[in-house]
Amino acid sequence: MPVYGHDLAVRPVPSGEQVAVDVPPCPACGEGRAVPTYELGELALRLVVCPGCGTGRLDPMPDEGTVRSFYEGLYYGHGGQKFGRLEEALVRVVAGRQARLLARGLAPGDRVLDVGCGRGSLLSALADRGFEAHGMEMSPAAAEGVDPRAEVRIAWRLEDAGYPAVSIRRVVFWHVLEHLQDPAGAQREARRLLTPDGLLDVAVPNFGSLQARWAGPDWFHLDPPRHLWHLPLSALLRLLSPCGYELRSIYHFSLRQNPFGWVQSALNKLPGGPRDALYSQLLRGSASGRGARATARRLAYWAAMPAAVALSAAAALLRSGATVHVVASPAGAATSREAAPADGRGSGRAPAPAGGGAEPPRPARAAGAPARG
Repeated sequence: MPVYGHDLAVRPVPSGEQVAVDVPPCPACGEGRAVPTYELGELALRLVVCPGCGTGRLDPMPDEGTVRSFYEGLYYGHGGQKFGRLEEALVRVVAGRQARLLARGLAPGDRVLDVGCGRGSLLSALADRGFEAHGMEMSPAAAEGVDPRAEVRIAWRLEDAGYPAVSIRRVVFWHVLEHLQDPAGAQREARRLLTPDGLLDVAVPNFGSLQARWAGPDWFHLDPPRHLWHLPLSALLRLLSPCGYELRSIYHFSLRQNPFGWVQSALNKLPGGPRDALYSQLLRGSASGRGARATARRLAYWAAMPAAVALSAAAALLRSGATVHVVASPAGAATSREAAPADGRGSGRAPAPAGGGAEPPRPARAAGAPARG
Protein backbone atom coordinates (compact mmCIF):
# COMPACT_ATOMS: atom_id res chain seq x y z
CA MET A 1 0.00 0.00 0.00
CA PRO A 2 1.49 3.40 -0.94
CA VAL A 3 2.32 5.96 1.73
CA TYR A 4 1.04 9.44 0.94
CA GLY A 5 3.31 12.11 2.36
CA HIS A 6 2.91 15.86 1.98
CA ASP A 7 4.88 16.10 -1.26
CA LEU A 8 2.24 15.01 -3.78
CA ALA A 9 2.60 17.21 -6.84
CA VAL A 10 -0.40 19.31 -7.91
CA ARG A 11 -0.57 20.50 -11.52
CA PRO A 12 -3.18 22.51 -13.42
CA VAL A 13 -5.30 20.44 -15.78
CA PRO A 14 -4.46 21.41 -19.39
CA SER A 15 -6.88 24.07 -20.58
CA GLY A 16 -8.21 21.83 -23.34
CA GLU A 17 -9.31 19.27 -20.75
CA GLN A 18 -11.08 21.73 -18.45
CA VAL A 19 -14.50 20.62 -19.67
CA ALA A 20 -17.32 20.11 -17.15
CA VAL A 21 -17.99 16.50 -16.19
CA ASP A 22 -20.91 14.85 -14.40
CA VAL A 23 -20.49 14.47 -10.63
CA PRO A 24 -22.82 13.69 -7.71
CA PRO A 25 -24.78 16.80 -6.64
CA CYS A 26 -22.71 19.46 -4.90
CA PRO A 27 -23.47 19.44 -1.13
CA ALA A 28 -23.53 23.25 -1.10
CA CYS A 29 -25.59 24.16 -4.18
CA GLY A 30 -26.80 20.92 -5.77
CA GLU A 31 -24.96 21.42 -9.08
CA GLY A 32 -24.33 18.12 -10.89
CA ARG A 33 -21.38 19.24 -13.05
CA ALA A 34 -17.83 20.26 -12.16
CA VAL A 35 -14.75 21.46 -14.04
CA PRO A 36 -11.45 19.51 -13.75
CA THR A 37 -8.92 22.00 -12.37
CA TYR A 38 -5.94 20.22 -10.79
CA GLU A 39 -4.22 16.86 -11.30
CA LEU A 40 -2.83 15.10 -8.21
CA GLY A 41 0.51 13.49 -8.97
CA GLU A 42 0.07 10.15 -10.70
CA LEU A 43 -3.19 9.38 -8.92
CA ALA A 44 -6.29 8.67 -10.95
CA LEU A 45 -7.91 11.61 -9.15
CA ARG A 46 -8.56 15.20 -10.09
CA LEU A 47 -9.65 18.19 -8.12
CA VAL A 48 -12.80 19.44 -9.85
CA VAL A 49 -14.57 22.72 -9.10
CA CYS A 50 -18.31 23.35 -9.01
CA PRO A 51 -19.29 26.17 -11.44
CA GLY A 52 -22.27 27.02 -9.25
CA CYS A 53 -20.57 27.82 -5.93
CA GLY A 54 -16.82 27.27 -6.35
CA THR A 55 -16.64 24.14 -4.17
CA GLY A 56 -13.75 21.83 -5.03
CA ARG A 57 -13.77 18.08 -4.56
CA LEU A 58 -11.77 15.00 -5.48
CA ASP A 59 -13.20 13.15 -8.45
CA PRO A 60 -13.93 10.34 -8.35
CA MET A 61 -14.56 10.46 -4.60
CA PRO A 62 -12.31 7.82 -3.01
CA ASP A 63 -13.92 4.95 -1.10
CA GLU A 64 -13.36 4.33 2.61
CA GLY A 65 -10.42 1.97 2.14
CA THR A 66 -8.62 4.42 -0.13
CA VAL A 67 -9.23 7.35 2.20
CA ARG A 68 -7.83 5.36 5.12
CA SER A 69 -4.67 4.73 3.12
CA PHE A 70 -4.09 8.50 2.86
CA TYR A 71 -3.30 8.60 6.58
CA GLU A 72 -0.59 5.95 6.78
CA GLY A 73 2.98 6.90 7.68
CA LEU A 74 3.78 9.92 9.85
CA TYR A 75 0.41 11.65 9.62
CA TYR A 76 -0.65 10.88 13.20
CA GLY A 77 2.82 10.75 14.72
CA HIS A 78 3.77 8.22 17.40
CA GLY A 79 2.83 7.87 21.04
CA GLY A 80 0.44 10.80 20.92
CA GLN A 81 3.08 13.20 19.56
CA LYS A 82 3.09 14.44 15.96
CA PHE A 83 5.74 17.18 15.94
CA GLY A 84 9.01 17.99 17.68
CA ARG A 85 9.16 19.21 21.27
CA LEU A 86 8.92 22.92 20.51
CA GLU A 87 6.03 22.50 18.11
CA GLU A 88 4.18 20.17 20.49
CA ALA A 89 4.54 22.73 23.28
CA LEU A 90 3.04 25.40 21.00
CA VAL A 91 0.19 23.05 20.07
CA ARG A 92 -0.63 22.60 23.77
CA VAL A 93 -0.58 26.36 24.36
CA VAL A 94 -2.94 26.93 21.44
CA ALA A 95 -5.24 24.10 22.57
CA GLY A 96 -5.48 25.63 26.04
CA ARG A 97 -6.43 29.01 24.63
CA GLN A 98 -8.89 27.41 22.25
CA ALA A 99 -10.55 25.55 25.14
CA ARG A 100 -10.80 28.74 27.19
CA LEU A 101 -12.59 30.56 24.41
CA LEU A 102 -14.85 27.64 23.54
CA ALA A 103 -15.81 27.56 27.23
CA ARG A 104 -17.46 30.98 27.18
CA GLY A 105 -21.07 30.53 28.16
CA LEU A 106 -20.66 26.88 29.13
CA ALA A 107 -21.05 25.51 32.62
CA PRO A 108 -18.71 23.01 34.31
CA GLY A 109 -19.71 19.50 33.34
CA ASP A 110 -21.18 20.51 29.96
CA ARG A 111 -20.44 18.11 27.12
CA VAL A 112 -18.21 19.26 24.29
CA LEU A 113 -17.61 16.99 21.29
CA ASP A 114 -14.48 17.35 19.15
CA VAL A 115 -15.10 15.52 15.87
CA GLY A 116 -11.80 14.34 14.45
CA CYS A 117 -10.08 14.86 17.79
CA GLY A 118 -6.76 13.29 16.78
CA ARG A 119 -4.40 12.83 19.70
CA GLY A 120 -6.66 14.96 21.86
CA SER A 121 -4.85 18.23 22.51
CA LEU A 122 -8.16 20.09 22.73
CA LEU A 123 -9.84 17.32 24.74
CA SER A 124 -7.16 17.49 27.41
CA ALA A 125 -7.51 21.26 27.66
CA LEU A 126 -11.30 20.94 27.93
CA ALA A 127 -11.00 18.34 30.69
CA ASP A 128 -8.64 20.68 32.57
CA ARG A 129 -11.43 23.26 32.59
CA GLY A 130 -13.97 20.85 34.07
CA PHE A 131 -15.93 19.95 30.95
CA GLU A 132 -17.08 16.51 29.90
CA ALA A 133 -14.75 16.04 26.94
CA HIS A 134 -15.84 13.77 24.12
CA GLY A 135 -14.00 12.98 20.92
CA MET A 136 -14.54 10.95 17.78
CA GLU A 137 -11.90 9.53 15.47
CA MET A 138 -11.86 7.12 12.56
CA SER A 139 -9.26 4.69 13.97
CA PRO A 140 -7.49 3.81 17.23
CA ALA A 141 -4.18 4.90 15.68
CA ALA A 142 -5.63 8.37 15.09
CA ALA A 143 -6.53 8.72 18.77
CA GLU A 144 -3.34 7.29 20.24
CA GLY A 145 -2.26 9.19 23.33
CA VAL A 146 -5.64 10.79 24.11
CA ASP A 147 -6.10 11.99 27.70
CA PRO A 148 -7.84 9.17 29.66
CA ARG A 149 -10.29 11.72 31.11
CA ALA A 150 -11.85 12.10 27.67
CA GLU A 151 -14.31 9.65 26.18
CA VAL A 152 -13.36 8.84 22.59
CA ARG A 153 -15.46 6.80 20.20
CA ILE A 154 -14.04 5.20 17.07
CA ALA A 155 -16.29 5.41 14.02
CA TRP A 156 -15.89 6.16 10.34
CA ARG A 157 -18.84 8.58 10.34
CA LEU A 158 -20.28 10.73 13.10
CA GLU A 159 -23.63 9.11 12.35
CA ASP A 160 -22.15 5.73 13.38
CA ALA A 161 -20.70 6.91 16.71
CA GLY A 162 -23.94 6.35 18.63
CA TYR A 163 -24.27 9.67 20.46
CA PRO A 164 -27.78 10.33 21.81
CA ALA A 165 -29.87 13.17 20.42
CA VAL A 166 -29.86 16.60 22.11
CA SER A 167 -26.92 15.66 24.33
CA ILE A 168 -24.02 17.97 23.36
CA ARG A 169 -23.62 21.66 24.22
CA ARG A 170 -20.88 22.41 21.67
CA VAL A 171 -19.78 20.40 18.62
CA VAL A 172 -16.41 21.25 17.06
CA PHE A 173 -15.20 20.39 13.55
CA TRP A 174 -11.70 21.90 13.63
CA HIS A 175 -10.19 21.46 10.16
CA VAL A 176 -12.01 18.16 9.81
CA LEU A 177 -14.96 18.83 7.50
CA GLU A 178 -12.75 18.88 4.40
CA HIS A 179 -11.57 15.33 5.22
CA LEU A 180 -15.08 13.79 5.30
CA GLN A 181 -16.72 11.99 2.41
CA ASP A 182 -20.15 13.39 3.34
CA PRO A 183 -19.73 16.81 4.99
CA ALA A 184 -23.45 17.64 4.82
CA GLY A 185 -24.39 14.37 6.50
CA ALA A 186 -21.98 15.10 9.33
CA GLN A 187 -23.54 18.54 9.84
CA ARG A 188 -27.05 17.11 9.94
CA GLU A 189 -25.96 14.61 12.57
CA ALA A 190 -24.26 17.34 14.62
CA ARG A 191 -27.54 19.29 14.51
CA ARG A 192 -29.34 16.24 15.92
CA LEU A 193 -26.84 16.03 18.78
CA LEU A 194 -26.89 19.70 19.80
CA THR A 195 -29.00 21.00 22.64
CA PRO A 196 -31.33 23.90 21.70
CA ASP A 197 -28.86 26.41 23.19
CA GLY A 198 -25.81 24.63 21.79
CA LEU A 199 -23.24 25.90 19.29
CA LEU A 200 -21.48 24.47 16.28
CA ASP A 201 -17.89 25.46 15.41
CA VAL A 202 -16.57 24.71 11.93
CA ALA A 203 -13.10 25.77 10.79
CA VAL A 204 -11.94 25.01 7.24
CA PRO A 205 -9.45 26.29 4.68
CA ASN A 206 -11.13 28.99 2.59
CA PHE A 207 -10.88 27.88 -1.06
CA GLY A 208 -12.09 31.30 -2.19
CA SER A 209 -9.49 33.25 -0.17
CA LEU A 210 -6.85 35.63 -1.44
CA GLN A 211 -4.17 33.18 -0.35
CA ALA A 212 -5.78 30.27 -2.23
CA ARG A 213 -6.21 32.29 -5.41
CA TRP A 214 -2.64 33.63 -5.26
CA ALA A 215 -1.05 30.24 -4.58
CA GLY A 216 -3.17 28.18 -6.99
CA PRO A 217 -1.84 24.60 -7.21
CA ASP A 218 0.92 25.48 -4.70
CA TRP A 219 -1.52 26.36 -1.89
CA PHE A 220 -0.45 24.67 1.34
CA HIS A 221 -4.03 24.07 2.49
CA LEU A 222 -4.91 21.87 -0.50
CA ASP A 223 -3.19 19.02 1.43
CA PRO A 224 -3.64 16.47 -1.37
CA PRO A 225 -5.07 13.86 -1.30
CA ARG A 226 -6.41 14.03 2.28
CA HIS A 227 -8.62 17.06 1.70
CA LEU A 228 -11.57 15.60 -0.16
CA TRP A 229 -13.44 18.93 -0.25
CA HIS A 230 -12.34 22.53 -0.78
CA LEU A 231 -14.96 25.01 0.38
CA PRO A 232 -15.12 28.76 -0.21
CA LEU A 233 -16.76 30.53 2.73
CA SER A 234 -19.91 31.26 0.75
CA ALA A 235 -20.29 27.57 -0.11
CA LEU A 236 -19.76 26.52 3.52
CA LEU A 237 -22.60 28.82 4.58
CA ARG A 238 -24.84 27.41 1.84
CA LEU A 239 -24.04 23.90 3.07
CA LEU A 240 -24.86 24.67 6.72
CA SER A 241 -28.20 26.44 6.22
CA PRO A 242 -30.30 23.47 4.97
CA CYS A 243 -28.70 21.29 7.66
CA GLY A 244 -30.62 23.32 10.26
CA TYR A 245 -28.26 26.09 11.38
CA GLU A 246 -28.36 29.84 11.79
CA LEU A 247 -25.13 31.76 11.38
CA ARG A 248 -23.77 33.46 14.48
CA SER A 249 -20.25 34.64 13.63
CA ILE A 250 -17.48 34.36 11.05
CA TYR A 251 -13.78 34.82 11.81
CA HIS A 252 -11.14 35.29 9.13
CA PHE A 253 -7.94 35.55 11.16
CA SER A 254 -6.03 32.62 12.60
CA LEU A 255 -2.52 33.15 13.89
CA ARG A 256 -2.16 29.39 14.05
CA GLN A 257 -3.07 28.66 10.44
CA ASN A 258 -2.93 31.59 8.05
CA PRO A 259 0.65 32.97 8.29
CA PHE A 260 2.13 29.50 7.92
CA GLY A 261 0.02 29.05 4.79
CA TRP A 262 1.57 32.14 3.19
CA VAL A 263 5.12 31.00 3.93
CA GLN A 264 4.72 27.35 2.91
CA SER A 265 2.77 28.29 -0.24
CA ALA A 266 5.54 30.71 -1.23
CA LEU A 267 8.16 28.01 -0.68
CA ASN A 268 6.07 25.62 -2.77
CA LYS A 269 6.30 28.07 -5.67
CA LEU A 270 10.10 27.87 -5.69
CA PRO A 271 11.50 25.47 -8.30
CA GLY A 272 13.37 22.32 -7.36
CA GLY A 273 11.97 21.57 -3.91
CA PRO A 274 9.35 19.04 -2.77
CA ARG A 275 5.88 20.26 -1.90
CA ASP A 276 5.23 21.24 1.74
CA ALA A 277 8.85 20.51 2.68
CA LEU A 278 8.86 22.91 5.65
CA TYR A 279 5.77 21.30 7.15
CA SER A 280 7.14 17.79 6.53
CA GLN A 281 10.36 18.53 8.38
CA LEU A 282 8.40 19.59 11.47
CA LEU A 283 6.87 16.13 11.78
CA ARG A 284 8.31 13.95 14.53
CA GLY A 285 10.42 11.18 13.05
CA SER A 286 10.81 12.87 9.67
CA ALA A 287 14.21 12.50 8.03
CA SER A 288 13.67 15.78 6.14
CA GLY A 289 14.27 17.89 9.25
CA ARG A 290 18.05 17.66 9.05
CA GLY A 291 20.68 19.18 6.79
CA ALA A 292 21.49 22.55 5.25
CA ARG A 293 18.28 22.80 3.24
CA ALA A 294 16.14 22.10 6.29
CA THR A 295 17.99 24.78 8.24
CA ALA A 296 17.53 27.26 5.38
CA ARG A 297 13.79 26.56 5.30
CA ARG A 298 13.46 27.22 9.04
CA LEU A 299 15.40 30.47 8.76
CA ALA A 300 13.27 31.55 5.80
CA TYR A 301 10.13 30.73 7.78
CA TRP A 302 11.02 32.85 10.78
CA ALA A 303 12.32 35.67 8.58
CA ALA A 304 9.10 35.72 6.55
CA MET A 305 6.74 35.40 9.51
CA PRO A 306 6.25 39.17 10.20
CA ALA A 307 5.24 39.75 6.56
CA ALA A 308 3.03 36.64 6.64
CA VAL A 309 1.22 37.88 9.75
CA ALA A 310 0.70 41.28 8.11
CA LEU A 311 -0.69 39.64 4.96
CA SER A 312 -3.00 37.49 7.08
CA ALA A 313 -4.28 40.53 8.96
CA ALA A 314 -4.90 42.40 5.70
CA ALA A 315 -6.76 39.43 4.24
CA ALA A 316 -8.88 39.21 7.39
CA LEU A 317 -9.82 42.88 7.10
CA LEU A 318 -10.90 42.14 3.53
CA ARG A 319 -12.90 39.16 4.84
CA SER A 320 -10.82 36.76 2.81
CA GLY A 321 -8.89 34.77 5.41
CA ALA A 322 -6.98 31.72 4.24
CA THR A 323 -8.93 29.76 6.84
CA VAL A 324 -12.31 30.65 8.31
CA HIS A 325 -14.08 29.77 11.55
CA VAL A 326 -17.87 29.77 11.45
CA VAL A 327 -20.00 29.64 14.59
CA ALA A 328 -23.64 28.60 14.17
CA SER A 329 -26.58 27.63 16.36
CA PRO A 330 -29.58 25.39 15.79
CA ALA A 331 -32.10 27.21 13.60
CA GLY A 332 -34.91 28.81 15.56
CA ALA A 333 -33.25 28.26 18.94
CA ALA A 334 -32.74 31.40 21.03
CA THR A 335 -29.36 31.42 22.74
CA SER A 336 -27.46 33.93 24.81
CA ARG A 337 -24.11 32.22 24.39
CA GLU A 338 -21.17 34.33 23.33
CA ALA A 339 -19.73 33.00 20.09
CA ALA A 340 -16.01 33.66 20.50
CA PRO A 341 -13.28 32.72 18.05
CA ALA A 342 -11.95 29.40 19.29
CA ASP A 343 -8.27 29.95 18.67
CA GLY A 344 -7.91 33.43 20.09
CA ARG A 345 -8.44 35.47 16.97
CA GLY A 346 -9.38 39.01 17.74
CA SER A 347 -9.89 40.50 14.27
CA GLY A 348 -11.45 39.74 10.95
CA ARG A 349 -14.86 39.05 12.42
CA ALA A 350 -17.82 39.37 10.10
CA PRO A 351 -21.18 39.87 11.86
CA ALA A 352 -23.90 37.43 10.93
CA PRO A 353 -26.24 38.80 8.27
CA ALA A 354 -29.77 39.48 9.42
CA GLY A 355 -31.73 36.25 9.61
CA GLY A 356 -28.60 34.12 9.38
CA GLY A 357 -28.22 34.59 5.63
CA ALA A 358 -25.03 33.77 3.76
CA GLU A 359 -22.59 36.06 2.06
CA PRO A 360 -23.04 36.29 -1.71
CA PRO A 361 -21.25 33.44 -3.51
CA ARG A 362 -17.86 34.26 -5.02
CA PRO A 363 -16.20 32.47 -7.91
CA ALA A 364 -13.97 30.18 -7.72
CA ARG A 365 -2.19 28.07 16.46
CA ALA A 366 0.27 30.66 18.41
CA ALA A 367 2.50 32.18 15.79
CA GLY A 368 4.99 29.60 14.56
CA ALA A 369 2.84 26.61 15.53
CA PRO A 370 2.45 24.03 12.79
CA ALA A 371 -0.76 24.53 10.90
CA ARG A 372 -2.13 21.01 10.52
CA GLY A 373 -2.99 18.68 13.38
